[in-house]
Amino acid sequence: MAKKKTFEDSLFQLEKIVQDLEDGDLPLDSALKKFEEGVKLSRFCFDKLAETEKKVSVLIKDQDGALVEKPFTDNDPHLP
Repeated sequence: MAKKKTFEDSLFQLEKIVQDLEDGDLPLDSALKKFEEGVKLSRFCFDKLAETEKKVSVLIKDQDGALVEKPFTDNDPHLP
């Protein structure tokens, strides 16, 4: 059974690719393949962050001053 790709694993792989590309020791074809892999990983990471952001809850005060948990929305009037 294949291991599910995680944000952390993808970010680690992306950092390794950046390091390999910055070293400058790769032949052009290999560098291009690494770059393409990096783009895919960065898109995956961006998508995971966007998905996670949608799940974030914001704590706000109700009319009585008590903190209540409310699902995150982009147009929440309580956010700056």
